[in-house]
Amino acid sequence: QVQLVESGGGLVQAGGSLRLSCAASGRTLITYDVGWFRQAPGKEREFVASITWNSGRADYAESVKGRFTISRDNAKNTVYLQMNTLNSEDTAVYFCAAGPGLWRTTEPTNSDAYDLWGQGTQVTVSS
Repeated sequence: QVQLVESGGGLVQAGGSLRLSCAASGRTLITYDVGWFRQAPGKEREFVASITWNSGRADYAESVKGRFTISRDNAKNTVYLQMNTLNSEDTAVYFCAAGPGLWRTTEPTNSDAYDLWGQGTQVTVSS
């Protein structure tokens, strides 16, 4: 059974940094697009960043451009989200998701592109 496990969340002061990891077990991610989404209390889940299976394309939400960087290490079967200059609006549960990149029919910025989801990791930014 394929599992995605996020880690790296926590409490950080505004202006600080965190690096989230999304590790897959049970299947290689090498042909999968991977995305990060987040959900703040009382708000809908929103797209944060995505990276295609061949790392040829990365997309970011406008709110995180220039601050967040998504990357992947296929040898480690892990995708990372480096988050810098965090602010209180970044407080949310962050989820990683994986979808079949070779047969993508939906833009990787759309949650419908993904059929595997992790349980999420909490990120709290204190002001």
